[in-house]
Amino acid sequence: MQKKLSPKLNWAERVSYLMDEKFRIPGTNFRFGIDPLLNLIPVLGDISGFAVSIVLVLTMARHGLSRKVLILMFLNVILDSTIGAIPIIGHVFDFVYKSNSRNIRLLKEYYEEGKHQGSARGTILWIVLFLIVFILIFVWLMWKILELIIDLF
Repeated sequence: MQKKLSPKLNWAERVSYLMDEKFRIPGTNFRFGIDPLLNLIPVLGDISGFAVSIVLVLTMARHGLSRKVLILMFLNVILDSTIGAIPIIGHVFDFVYKSNSRNIRLLKEYYEEGKHQGSARGTILWIVLFLIVFILIFVWLMWKILELIIDLF
């Protein structure tokens, strides 16, 4: 079932554009917004960008998104916020990974193309599997580091 994008969501698209794509580097097609600039301010910049992104997702959610789209949007925000909080690497990542623009694209795909319908069971399953593998690798690495430290003493 194809739905029409609500005019009430136009402001969400404008805020997303401001956060991720407002400015263009002259002579290139590379665009960025105020989100990566805010993230140059330690802690407060990351928190403010995260807050704006969450408000956008929650506003879009009020207009009847499927659980699958909602989870994908939250994953975009969490990934952007988590990696964006890492000094230096995160600052570069913030200029490239534009979670708000990705979320607007998901919203339009949902309403205009009918994509991402249904439950999020498959998406949640992949997330859980990824987390399990990540935790196992992390525990294994910590074990190896602990063995190295014990061997040094």
